Amino acid sequence: MLAFLLATIAVSASFEGGSVGRVEHVAPDYLKCAVKGQADQNNRNRQANWYYFRLDNLPASEVRIDFTDLVGEYNFRPGSHSVTRNSRPVYSYDNRTWKHFTDDQASWDEKEIQLTIRFKPERRTMWIAHTMPYTRRELDRLLKDVGGHPHLKRSVAGKTVHGREVPLLTITDPSVPESGKKVVWLMARQHAWETGTSFAADGAVRFLLSKDAEAAQLRRTTIFQVMPVFDMDGMAEGAVRFNVNGYDNNRNWDTVDPKLMPEIAGTRQTMLTWLDAGHRIDLFLAMHNTENTDYVEGPISRGGPAMKAMADDLVSRLRATTNFYDPRSPRDSMGRGTIDKGRMTVNQGLFSERKISAFLMELMVEKHPGLGRPRTAQDFSEFGAGLAKCLAAAAGSR
Repeated sequence: MLAFLLATIAVSASFEGGSVGRVEHVAPDYLKCAVKGQADQNNRNRQANWYYFRLDNLPASEVRIDFTDLVGEYNFRPGSHSVTRNSRPVYSYDNRTWKHFTDDQASWDEKEIQLTIRFKPERRTMWIAHTMPYTRRELDRLLKDVGGHPHLKRSVAGKTVHGREVPLLTITDPSVPESGKKVVWLMARQHAWETGTSFAADGAVRFLLSKDAEAAQLRRTTIFQVMPVFDMDGMAEGAVRFNVNGYDNNRNWDTVDPKLMPEIAGTRQTMLTWLDAGHRIDLFLAMHNTENTDYVEGPISRGGPAMKAMADDLVSRLRATTNFYDPRSPRDSMGRGTIDKGRMTVNQGLFSERKISAFLMELMVEKHPGLGRPRTAQDFSEFGAGLAKCLAAAAGSR
């Protein structure tokens, strides 16, 4: 018994962003790790696609991990699951540099709805996550690296339930008058698990504040308002989709309650105050991650020819200059009839209230058809730099 205990792999998620459900030690080299998941305020719409944990005391032999308890509910459709046969977790031996497990290391059990990975550890300690983690450490590194730039202004868009500030980064050349400048708002990470969007926003900010001549020109012609992380509580506490009171950060923009969903209330008010002060928003984009597709959608059918032209221009530029991949975009987000009260997304809300050209973007985390592999953190960062250029150009097509 003592030898067995000494050989047991230790599993821990007691660090920022960490999350794991019940762990069963089937054998010294075999674990069943349930995915904790998160449900909404009514205990519905459970989504189980964020895990991030550390393994210690790993053996030199092959290890097996089964990811279980994956089935939940999406938009009130029971039985759905966001971890699929094509999901490839990431791993790291230093909690900084991440790689995806390969197809040869993964298998899927359709009957059990279970993802299995088998691998031979290179070291005694490693970290595993659903996607590359972007935590406060990465955000602080970004803010430190660009903090002294004269074309950057830091402010707060709102506060979370637990009092964390939602950062808002204003990027523009203050020596050029605002009059005539285009205004682009970029929101990332409304859902905590969607870490790729933070890497993309990080890449956009770094490019826009770089010494690149094109970046300098964009700062002279455009005001960028960037939120690298919306769900600051979820990022810190290892949540999935909802705020700590169970409200979806992208489904309640028409029924805002400052006490129950202060993140939405504060950020919405920040944007409305910006508009009421006489400023513009030429183009708004909220970035998200999903499993196996990229797309852009917006209120095209209700926005008229100008919005359709902007959407077409944005998508055309993304296809030509970035790793964006979707032959069917742009899609219409308001052409499917009425939207249930309390289920309006941020882009739908901004259009309904102020007729803003507001769009939503999804970026896949599973194998990218063009790349032949899942996107890495670097891929998302490079996409963000290209996205900033495309947004500025499309905003000018209005």
